[in-house]
Amino acid sequence: MHTIPDFMTAQHRHCDDSFIAAESAVSAKKWPEADSQWTIFTTDLEIHLQQEETILFPAFEQATGMTMGPTQVMRAEHAQMRQLVAEMTQQLSVQNKEQFLGFSETLMILMQQHNMKEEQMLYPMTQAHLPDADAVLQQVKAYS
Repeated sequence: MHTIPDFMTAQHRHCDDSFIAAESAVSAKKWPEADSQWTIFTTDLEIHLQQEETILFPAFEQATGMTMGPTQVMRAEHAQMRQLVAEMTQQLSVQNKEQFLGFSETLMILMQQHNMKEEQMLYPMTQAHLPDADAVLQQVKAYS
């Protein structure tokens, strides 16, 4: 994974996998497994969002001068994701399968649409416009 799009897309797939594992455990009412998988997902998701918000997006904005463009949209969607994650965490804590899965469907759609925008537009633009894309990628990789 030698480019920003490759690395960040791989993180999306990893988060997708842990999300699906948590959702499957909730569906089967395997609550300890659901808690464990949900913790993995939420931790990895938050790290990913912070990598974007603290390193990648500011670098893109500095290189392009676009502060009110795609990164603003991505940050707004991150806030929506965090709100849904908080709702789902609450539902998981009371073992409410139906509510959790209802929010889960909404979050999955939001993440799929969000990831597609990043993978098809923002990440390639970032790679192309950053004069120091490799150094920025190393900063992203080091963040955890």
